[in-house]
Amino acid sequence: MIIDFHTHCFPDELAGRAIPLLAANAGIDPHLDGTVKDLCRSMQEAGISLSVVQPVATRPQQVRKINDWASAGQGGELLFFAGFHPDLDNPLEEIKRIKEAGFRGVKLHPDYQNFFVDEERMLSIYEALFNEGLIILFHAGVDVGLPSPVHCTPERLARLLKLFPGGKIIAAHMGGHLYWEEVEKELVGKDLFLDTSFSFYKLGSEGMRRLILEHGPEKILFATDSPWTDQKEELDRIRSLDLPQDSLKRILGLNAALLLGLG
Repeated sequence: MIIDFHTHCFPDELAGRAIPLLAANAGIDPHLDGTVKDLCRSMQEAGISLSVVQPVATRPQQVRKINDWASAGQGGELLFFAGFHPDLDNPLEEIKRIKEAGFRGVKLHPDYQNFFVDEERMLSIYEALFNEGLIILFHAGVDVGLPSPVHCTPERLARLLKLFPGGKIIAAHMGGHLYWEEVEKELVGKDLFLDTSFSFYKLGSEGMRRLILEHGPEKILFATDSPWTDQKEELDRIRSLDLPQDSLKRILGLNAALLLGLG
């Protein structure tokens, strides 16, 4: 079972507006049109069994609508994380709703949501999420479509790990997009998962293989950030790294299956 842990798609009526806007802001050409149908087509062509969709709520008012849509889309080839925003009027209430709806985790994007990952006001939210057994996937490092400051650096994430030992944390983009020297200093070997999304284009095969082996293949999740990279190409790149077969098996699906409780 091959699992892509970091993908994006939108309701059909929104995809046609969202993808061109995001592409223009980031200066990136998308590989898909942002719809569920196109993501499923891409998965079939690549031989990917399951994609985990990571919604981003840019405003608190979007959260309930996003999660209703995501909940309705669960099953089959797609598994949705919940959207969340720290500025909700009652974030603890939404966390309970997320858990009751059966979501395995939430996606947080500190740059879009304007919070530093280690700031005081977030700690009670993290505690509530972890107490419910939920996973947090953080966008980490630079977002090429947004200006400074970077709200989730490896150094800030390292502080968080000390505060929540045992918390289920995933740092996207190999721990911090364009911050990989700091990732090696602050995060490598620590108790968190790194996902491989949107990192090959800068790290290259040598850099990616080194980070994977230093951190430990048992704590790496295959991820593409589709539609911003091509799923088949990213899968081929991982397979080309000359990793031991047991490590490759873990990265491509076993780690994710265990983390998600898929049996």
